[in-house]
Amino acid sequence: MHYSGDTDGVVPTLGTRRWIEKLDWPITSAWQPWTSNGQVSGYTQTYGSFSFVTIHGVGHMAPQWKRYDTQQMILKYIHGESYL
Repeated sequence: MHYSGDTDGVVPTLGTRRWIEKLDWPITSAWQPWTSNGQVSGYTQTYGSFSFVTIHGVGHMAPQWKRYDTQQMILKYIHGESYL
């Protein structure tokens, strides 16, 4: 799993998405929102066992500014749960 805050000006999400696309891995789950507490927390796309996950409304300091959403993302990853 790789994650990115979707408003990060230092490491922009678009650049990360382009890097992942250049790996030319097949998409197994298309770009779609993921939620926590019934709210959209970001978006995710899966390439086999690799997931790219965004956290909405923050930059690279996501754990500081969106603590709950970041925690939920990590717990879902550790437990092998769907981000949806």
